[in-house]
Amino acid sequence: MSEAAAPTLPPDMACVEIDGKGGPEVLKPVRRGLPTLKPGEVLIAVAAAGVNRPDVVQRQGLYPAPPGASDLPGLEVAGRVVALGPRLSGEGGATAAGPWRLGDTVCALVNGGGYAEYVAVSAAHCLPVPAGFSMIEAAALPETCFTVWSNVFDRAGLKPGESLLIHGGSSGIGTTAIQIAHAMGSPVIVTAGSDDKCQACLKLGAGRAVNYRNEDFVEAAKAFTGGKGVDVILDMVGGDYVAKNIAALAPDGRLVFIAFLKGPKVELNLMPVMLKRLTVTGSTLRSRTDAAKAAIATALRARVWPLIDAGRLRPVIHATFPLAESAAAHRLMESSEHIGKIVLTP
Repeated sequence: MSEAAAPTLPPDMACVEIDGKGGPEVLKPVRRGLPTLKPGEVLIAVAAAGVNRPDVVQRQGLYPAPPGASDLPGLEVAGRVVALGPRLSGEGGATAAGPWRLGDTVCALVNGGGYAEYVAVSAAHCLPVPAGFSMIEAAALPETCFTVWSNVFDRAGLKPGESLLIHGGSSGIGTTAIQIAHAMGSPVIVTAGSDDKCQACLKLGAGRAVNYRNEDFVEAAKAFTGGKGVDVILDMVGGDYVAKNIAALAPDGRLVFIAFLKGPKVELNLMPVMLKRLTVTGSTLRSRTDAAKAAIATALRARVWPLIDAGRLRPVIHATFPLAESAAAHRLMESSEHIGKIVLTP
């Protein structure tokens, strides 16, 4: 698009801060000054912001913001570029994800600060809002797409034809992982906590959905793969799932942890890891370097955004809340009654 004139920015903004640590009630609507841009950053006027499990964990006092990051929650947004930081003036900055100009609509992975009317973010962590997507849909893309790509495809190396087991298949991460893996030619099996959630996963492309309340996912995974076991598991549960995951993996399988809803500490027989030559790994996204996140953005632009353009991936939006009702959004997130994403609209 042609470069727009720089808008007049307000002196302050509405945002939501974490007042102490505890339940959703510690999320407090306040007003603050706008973020100051660092070299290589853009300022986004936020139209929508995704709600993610790490926001809940941060609110509980268990996932502090990294040094230099905003203390406000919120890890993904969509909106319009309204200011360019140093080294991104005039024609916009050539970044790993594209040359952004004033007025461009983008979605972005942010290192905090998304629960606000304005947020500063590295230009290299922005991606274009896909054609035909609302800002609410676009805001639901970055955290899940960055997480799925970096763990399932970069870290675990899932290849076309290899099978993928996704725990929490109806979550924001799960619904994204189903669609990307299915589009890239991998058979997908998921676990979910209700028949309705299982049906939603099947509609998105899963070949098998296991209601973990009344089925054993190890037996289901073996049956789904003709007795071989699955090649890759994306796990956000931990706890007693760890030993079951190892049992469900095929020889040379890969197990990737991205969260531990049932806890990170387990007692484990490691002999099957040796006998089946398994790889057990995991990662967090927020603590990775700016360069690493920029590389993921580049991969997404090349490999996943074409799937979006082709209609193979679209985020599932369960509910939206006004920014001032962030506490209600967190209550819904913690209830686990949602399918897909929860989004805030400033």
